[in-house]
Amino acid sequence: MKHILFIYLALAAGLYAVDPLTPQAIEQRIRQYRTAEATFTVLAPDGSPLASQPVVIRQTRHKFLFGCNAFVINAADTSELQKSYQRQFAALFNYATLPFYWSNYEETTGAPNEQKLRMMADWCRENGIRPKGHPLCWHQVQPAWLEGRDVLRLQLDRITREITTFNGTINTWDVLNEPIAMADAKNAVGNLCRSLGRRELIRQTFAAARAANPKATLILNEYSLGATFHHLVRECLDAGVPIDAIGIQSHMHDHYWSAKRVWDACEQYAKFGKPLHFTETTILSKEGAEQDQARHVEEFYRVLFSHPSVEAITWWDFSDLKAWRNAHAGVVHKDMTPKPAYDALLRLIKKDWWTREIKTVTDAQGKVSFRGYRGDYQIECSCWQSAFTLDPASKATTIQVR
Repeated sequence: MKHILFIYLALAAGLYAVDPLTPQAIEQRIRQYRTAEATFTVLAPDGSPLASQPVVIRQTRHKFLFGCNAFVINAADTSELQKSYQRQFAALFNYATLPFYWSNYEETTGAPNEQKLRMMADWCRENGIRPKGHPLCWHQVQPAWLEGRDVLRLQLDRITREITTFNGTINTWDVLNEPIAMADAKNAVGNLCRSLGRRELIRQTFAAARAANPKATLILNEYSLGATFHHLVRECLDAGVPIDAIGIQSHMHDHYWSAKRVWDACEQYAKFGKPLHFTETTILSKEGAEQDQARHVEEFYRVLFSHPSVEAITWWDFSDLKAWRNAHAGVVHKDMTPKPAYDALLRLIKKDWWTREIKTVTDAQGKVSFRGYRGDYQIECSCWQSAFTLDPASKATTIQVR
């Protein structure tokens, strides 16, 4: 009797809670949070239901953002290496980070390199890829001409200019990057951060970004995920700073994070009620250990895809060619041949987590129902077709054939 009582109390205390990292728990959450059901009623031009109507349903895009930095993209380069880079990038990802590092973007004051970034953003749009600008305020990439000037005014003007210039093309931005280390930087932006304080600098930069594009997705990005950043996020949100998503960097140059560490980071920052973007993810393929990279990649993505607060994962870098720190960080080699990690991601994103083509027939009431991964779809037959987005709100839709 005492043993039964102990088990009851333990259950009540959560001591026997289900492990969230078992394969079963992960798959259950993926089904719960990444798929949805929909029902269509197909009507003839006179409004009567079209019964026994053959239809085909095809997924065209994920709602979840599977991304990568796209710093090597050059639409003007017709080399086979560049073509292979573009083809394999577009086959895998629907989200791309573009480089707005201030010292490179505006090497000479008043002369931003808009044309290069415009070309990159246009390539993304043409390939169904959502572009993101990164970063607008960061202490490590300030231009040399910034020292000794009105740094706050120039910083806010830059944010306004870039977001306004690319409004409608780039609507997602890493507004401020790495505020924890910024306060220690011995340069103009670091001095500004110390003078205003982290929270006030974040407040003013995000206010400028919001004013420039009220509909933009604005991200605060950080790699130091301890108590200092956690407290800073709380302060900013309590002060009404319009942070739309919390950016979490996960560079693993030294060693792979465990699944538990990944999950704990999600749980820690999900408490703020904001979407989480894993903005910079690196898992190395050390010499002779490419299969280890693939295994870690699959585990990492499964855990994040199953967490309801995670909205985006961005890989860093796509290829070993020109990779940050010259690391073997790519999912393809320098010659663009795929690594096992690329194959693993392609299988997850475009097979395991992709709704296969559905061929079915409407019932006597002209209805057809299905469950699929959230995102964009086409439904069609021989005489009509229509596009729709599958999400929890799209459970009942009427399509009238014209």
